[in-house]
Amino acid sequence: MFKTLAAAPLLLALSVSTQALAANSAPMAVPIAQTVPDAQDVAYPGTMTLDIDASDVVRGAYRVTQTIPVVAGAKELILLYPQWLPGNHGPRGPLAELVGVQFFVDGKPVEWKRDRVEVYAFHVTLPAGAKEVVAKLIHTSPLQSSEGRITMTPEMLNLQWEKMSLYPAGHYVRRIRVKPTVTLPQGWTPATALDGMSMSGNRATWAETDYETLVDSPIFAGKNFRKWDLGQNVTLNVVSDKPEQLEAKPEHIAAHKALVEEARIAFGANHFDHYEFLLALSDKIGGIGLEHHRSSENQLEPEAFTEWAKQEWDRNLLPHEYSHSWSGKFRRPSRLWTPDYRQPMQGDLLWTYEGQDQFWGAVLASRSGMQGKDMVLGMLAAWAGGFTQQPGREWRSVEDTGFDPVFASRKPKPYSSLARNEDYYTEGALVWLEIDQILREGTGGKKSIDDFAKSFFGMNPGDWGQIPFEVDEIVTKLNALYPYDWAKLIDTRINQPGQPAPLNGIEKGGYKLVWKEEPNPYMKAAIDFGKGLSLSNSIGISLDKDGKVTGTRWDSPAFNAGIVTGTQIMAVNGTAYSADDLKKAITAAKGDKGQPLELLVKRGSRFETVKLDYRDGLRYPWLERVAPGKAPTGLDLLLEPRRPGAAKKK
Repeated sequence: MFKTLAAAPLLLALSVSTQALAANSAPMAVPIAQTVPDAQDVAYPGTMTLDIDASDVVRGAYRVTQTIPVVAGAKELILLYPQWLPGNHGPRGPLAELVGVQFFVDGKPVEWKRDRVEVYAFHVTLPAGAKEVVAKLIHTSPLQSSEGRITMTPEMLNLQWEKMSLYPAGHYVRRIRVKPTVTLPQGWTPATALDGMSMSGNRATWAETDYETLVDSPIFAGKNFRKWDLGQNVTLNVVSDKPEQLEAKPEHIAAHKALVEEARIAFGANHFDHYEFLLALSDKIGGIGLEHHRSSENQLEPEAFTEWAKQEWDRNLLPHEYSHSWSGKFRRPSRLWTPDYRQPMQGDLLWTYEGQDQFWGAVLASRSGMQGKDMVLGMLAAWAGGFTQQPGREWRSVEDTGFDPVFASRKPKPYSSLARNEDYYTEGALVWLEIDQILREGTGGKKSIDDFAKSFFGMNPGDWGQIPFEVDEIVTKLNALYPYDWAKLIDTRINQPGQPAPLNGIEKGGYKLVWKEEPNPYMKAAIDFGKGLSLSNSIGISLDKDGKVTGTRWDSPAFNAGIVTGTQIMAVNGTAYSADDLKKAITAAKGDKGQPLELLVKRGSRFETVKLDYRDGLRYPWLERVAPGKAPTGLDLLLEPRRPGAAKKK
């Protein structure tokens, strides 16, 4: 009787609750309709004109007038702003910097709407009888680095066509014709891979081309300009902040010429009719290293020529970007080739695009003398050493890092050692080093990565189209040189997480990774340039010049003590912070008799004293030769020059 009476109110409450839930509104999703057509391999009728006024270096504004012919009788024109940009590996078209957008037909403004879903698409309403649409646009270059990459300064500019133009939807971009014109500041000289340039005052016009070639042919221009012929129809075009920074010595240019020669020998063919290095020597324009088929965009420090020896650590950039003409542009992973800049790019094979290129950039830098062998060995050591201290390897494969530029947008991460970054570059390079050493070992030195390069890149000399590939082609070409389970090797090294650090290529090459108390030449120069302190391989932090933590390795001594990004070290063992004092304290704490480090740290407004019980001293990675005798090892042979008459590396 009691149980029955007690249950009755509960049943009544449940009944009321169920009725209330049933009465709540429950909307249904509005279906998303595709309103932008996919690209088709058909020609767009007529030729666009693109006229850019790039003379306003004070305000950093590129003012654009673009004329687009329209199909007779069409009621709408859909124009796209490039979103998925080649070489960026992600959807980073800077649409927010495109402003003042207006469209006109016969001089009268017409209505336009941004697509509700594909916001990079503009739907332009056409009146009856419209023959062409005139677009008026302004691309605003960032004026400070917090706004994005600066592309215009009072001394130079870097005009990238995709950031200040639109193209009609529904067509492969190679089937859209365009004729470009640019107005420059008075007295400035432009350089680009575009053909057929004519100058009238400060207005430069180029021959009609297709939109794909246009986007792949950016401009560097400046009031301080100089160029050098490097042979094989390759030109080094340089702009600088000051005219004296253009004073390259003959031996500097000789190294660039050697790079061109070594690349041709390695790859077996050139895939361009001419190639333009575009190089800015500046600390004012935004940093860049971006590949194109017949050119590359590069930025080095203003003293790249005038302090040549000091800048050696940073000279891998041009070898890297030049190698991309073959690896990434001519030969491109199938899903990284797209018909327009709307279709997403898929980065599962970026280890073959960027990783192989990173490998060749290091090899060609050594072979040409752009970087010395010790500098390149130091660079390899830095990559390999970092991977031995990377907990993120346990959960994330190299292949998966190929999707990082899409969702991470290359922003800083709280714990990059656990998250991993775009490791397809450097770990991919170390996998290619292992491939080279397996070829050498398996064939008794008769075959090497050079033989693979000639078979993979050396076809169709002069062809500057694109030949996409899948990983099966790599396996097939490697097996033709030396039968081996290449598919398993690639699957293990690239696709599987939980792998050990990629040291096999180094060890097969006659070297080993060792740890020393002083940075190797590459790391020392990089640390000196950044004016900070790298202790990531010891206590697990990197610091800026003021002792503020810029990075913390997951599960390191510093991490376990609560020292994270943004923390500032104020004192070391009771003495005001200095980089030298911290290094001395770490050294003094080494061994069983050492004393724990005592650090006074500041995080926000809070001060705290923390102790680090770390006893292993300073640790910096080096590669040390272990092969007996003086005969060159496999790694030595890889880095030796190939051009006739060049001195062998010691």
